[in-house]
Amino acid sequence: MSEMTVSSRSLTDRMMRAARLDVALYNEVEADLTATSQALTVVVISSVAAGIGALIAGAMRGQPSLAIGGLVGAIVSALLGWLVWSYVMYLVGTRLFSGTATYGELLRTLGFATSPGVLRIFSFVPVVGGIITLIVGIWQIVTGFVAIREALDLSTGNTIATIVVGVIAELIVLFIVTAILGVLGFSAALLTGGLG
Repeated sequence: MSEMTVSSRSLTDRMMRAARLDVALYNEVEADLTATSQALTVVVISSVAAGIGALIAGAMRGQPSLAIGGLVGAIVSALLGWLVWSYVMYLVGTRLFSGTATYGELLRTLGFATSPGVLRIFSFVPVVGGIITLIVGIWQIVTGFVAIREALDLSTGNTIATIVVGVIAELIVLFIVTAILGVLGFSAALLTGGLG
């Protein structure tokens, strides 16, 4: 059996275990320094699956060009979201709630927590696709919770608090960035005479 086949099976096995909320898997990838590239692969696979679902849905609506841009956007936003969310959870969990983890440990566990996202490839299916997308969204919240709890070695209460504070922090940053971009856009429009 080739090394590639063993590696693929290992990745597939890990993704299945992550989706099944196998706590041992999250501890395994937390400790496995070589699993970062696998976690990245999981995030890409999950976002490509979502993008393909959106692409098919767009084609069914007669808008394939919008869907192609959506596919690229989905991959880029998933990767950035994974990097930023992992860092926010690392900062909040270690600084405010005395969690013990490195950024890499959170990166790996949260990468594998996106495993259920593969099912979003079916999001184009009429009626059922919306239900699948909802279920996958809830499922990924739960896998993310387990990933954060296990990586940071926190109690359930402190894990919930870490997530709540992290979400609030991200919303505040998003609000500030949006406000700055809005002011810059408004200023640029005034300077170029675009408003009058």
